[in-house]
Amino acid sequence: MRLVAWQPDDLLRRLDDVVGVYGEAMGYRQELLQTRRGYIGSHVRRPGFRAVATLTTEGRLMGFGYGYTSAPGQWWHDQVRYALGEESRRQWMADCFEVVELHVRPTAQGHGVGARQLRALLAMAKGRSVLLSTPEADEQLSRAWRLYRRYGFTDVLRHFYFPGDERAFAVLGRELPLVERPLEDAPGVAGG
Repeated sequence: MRLVAWQPDDLLRRLDDVVGVYGEAMGYRQELLQTRRGYIGSHVRRPGFRAVATLTTEGRLMGFGYGYTSAPGQWWHDQVRYALGEESRRQWMADCFEVVELHVRPTAQGHGVGARQLRALLAMAKGRSVLLSTPEADEQLSRAWRLYRRYGFTDVLRHFYFPGDERAFAVLGRELPLVERPLEDAPGVAGG
């Protein structure tokens, strides 16, 4: 498998595959995926957009991730900002890169794909901090939670409910830039 940086048009060309990976990873119903398709497609034009994809040698999409500069007027930004106190807003949201999506097909999970994607996104991110949201889960059992903790993400907001989703989410953050460990200590050094 190889990790590649994607431009907005790359993601748009593979939007059906992206939505398929998203649906598999999140376990969402098919009817919900059609609405997600529209918003994922609109995100590529946001300021600071960065994306990565993991492809097999045959070109099959096994995972992807993207984010952009978080700003007032964006739905996720405004939901989180409203829930935070003033000090947390200043600390986390003043100059923030938002990891919007980071997904790996279930069959490819547990092989370092998500870690390589996250590391690449954080290396490309501009800003003082990075935020993301993830469903609440047992931190010891959830691969996503273990990944985020391993990369230094801390709690910003817990047990938060976004409108339209019955699950509780956590908002996690870390400061930027990402300081890499020496290559000999880093698991699964990414290739491009």
